Amino acid sequence: MIHHQIRLAMRPDAPRDKVEEALELLRRMGREIDAVAYWTVGRDVGGDFDYGAMFAVEDIEGYRAYMYAPLHRRVDEIGLPLVRDMVSHDLTDDEDPATADLIRQVHAERFAGDPALVALIEGLGSYDGSSAPGRGAREGGSA
Repeated sequence: MIHHQIRLAMRPDAPRDKVEEALELLRRMGREIDAVAYWTVGRDVGGDFDYGAMFAVEDIEGYRAYMYAPLHRRVDEIGLPLVRDMVSHDLTDDEDPATADLIRQVHAERFAGDPALVALIEGLGSYDGSSAPGRGAREGGSA
C-alpha cells in the first residue's frame, strides 16, 4: 500500500470560496479516481498547516494512475495558486526497496512532462517533499 499525504498552509488572501472549491475537488479525487482505495481530506491538526489530504493506493500502478488522473491535474491548477506552503510525502509498507525509486520516477516524469505544473510548484512559498525541478526539495515525496 502507498499512502500519499499533503499538508497545505493557505495564502492569507486566498478567497474562502476558492479554498472550499479546492477542498471539494480533493474530496472528488478520493471518490472518483478508481485507483484510490481510501482517503481523507480535512483540517490539519497539530502543525503550521491549515488542511491536509491522504490518498491510499494499492501499488505503484495505482499510484501512477492517481498521479496522472485528469482530476488530479485540475486540482493542481485550481488549488496550488491558493497555497502558501506545502508538504507532500509518501509512506509505503511495500518492502521492495525499488518502490521508493519508482515513486520518485513517477514524480520526475510528471514534472518533466508538464512545465505548467512546475510553474505552479515554483509559485509556492515553500514546498517540501518531492523532486520538483529547481526547488531543492528532499526526495521521496510527491505533489
